[in-house]
Amino acid sequence: MVTPMDPTSSGFLFAESRAQPMHVGGLQLFRRPEGSRRTFVKDLYQEMLTFDDAAPLFRRVPHRSLATAGAWTWAEDDQLDLEYHVRHSALPKPGRVRELLELCGRLHSTRLALERPLWELHLIEGLRDGRVAVYTKMHHALVDGVSAMRLLQRVLSTDPEETGVAPMWSAEHAPSPRAEPRRAVDPVPGAEEPGPWGLPAGSLRSALELASEAAGLPGALGRTLARGVRNETSAVSLYAPRTLLNTRITGARRFAAQDWPMERIRGVGRATGTTVNDVVLAMCSGAMRTYLDELGGLPDSSLVAMVPVALRARGAQVASARGGNAVGAVMVRLGTDEADPADRLEVVHRSMVSGKRALGEMTPAQILATSALGLAPAVLGPMLRLSGVTRPPFNLVISNVPGPRRPHYLNGAQLQGMYPLSIPIHGMGLNITCTSYDQRLGFGLTGCRRTVPHLQRLLGHLDHELDALERAAGA
Repeated sequence: MVTPMDPTSSGFLFAESRAQPMHVGGLQLFRRPEGSRRTFVKDLYQEMLTFDDAAPLFRRVPHRSLATAGAWTWAEDDQLDLEYHVRHSALPKPGRVRELLELCGRLHSTRLALERPLWELHLIEGLRDGRVAVYTKMHHALVDGVSAMRLLQRVLSTDPEETGVAPMWSAEHAPSPRAEPRRAVDPVPGAEEPGPWGLPAGSLRSALELASEAAGLPGALGRTLARGVRNETSAVSLYAPRTLLNTRITGARRFAAQDWPMERIRGVGRATGTTVNDVVLAMCSGAMRTYLDELGGLPDSSLVAMVPVALRARGAQVASARGGNAVGAVMVRLGTDEADPADRLEVVHRSMVSGKRALGEMTPAQILATSALGLAPAVLGPMLRLSGVTRPPFNLVISNVPGPRRPHYLNGAQLQGMYPLSIPIHGMGLNITCTSYDQRLGFGLTGCRRTVPHLQRLLGHLDHELDALERAAGA
């Protein structure tokens, strides 16, 4: 059976190339249960393979042909090869975290096969401290970052004694049709009586809602573009300074990861009247300022970051059940032209408030339209081979995906850290994504191996910047 694909998901498939694989990933670290056997990982792998009842989302294969007029659609793989998608690996000695991150970088460099369902899971052993790692990747056409996080949490339990939990692909986790959230354009249940002209009332209501949103779109776009022309933040940034990050990239990836206590970040926010997200962006601002300055490439004007935001509206949860993407974007000035960490935090805060206010004036459909407009220069520039010729609309992507707040377990193994891997693209050689878990915030830095040298140095700069923000705030 062939089903339609939403435009955002199609866009990720059209944008994919060998140099820019369009999948997101996650690294999870687990501490083995006390008294577990040496074959714990092998046994876990074999148990996972017994769950061959994959949910429809995990059987989806992208398809296009003359019959679809070249448009991407979803087909279903009725011969899913589970051993292809679920793999058991081991690290080379000495089994440090360094070797684990290097392996994740290589795995993240490889494209997902378009003739198969777009996901993989790797169970990894061989860390010298005995911990177990799980690296998962899923194509962005299949899910957005928030949905991917929900899928990963399916296999986790808050009970350390619970075992035998079905893996994320199992149909046991798939919602029943009645439980699936209703999309914004779905008819209201019980309202299918014929309306005027013999059309269902729900269809008429949906048409009126869409017409109303479309009527307001020109005004929303006009206000957004006006802010962009004035170099204010909103869903559109028309120009940012050119840096070494903003050129064509290769397909090879490097990955760096570390986490910090949430209480330290919240403490800075409380002392300065800012949010956790503001403090995270300010940490990235100071780290990028130091990093680019070391490499002799710090621009005189502020870097601009694209910050994805989840849409909280009717139908916003559909992505977690059926796949797809439900995100908008805010363009944020990072204040990298400011020498003082407190001043950088203030620039970030004002920029985020302005961007959120701009999105708050729009409906979800208008947010999606303006966000697509804001992302268009980043996509069209590389397609037209203008990277390095024109100024980039923004310099890097920074996102923050919430995770579990309490300790979680996988077959008795305690989850100790979560670190996201994301998507560098042509013209944007670095992506920074954060995930919160059990009172800690994990940073995952994914960069082009050639374009972003010495990526691991950014971890030290992030740590230094948090120290500086605490001193400046008196936290």
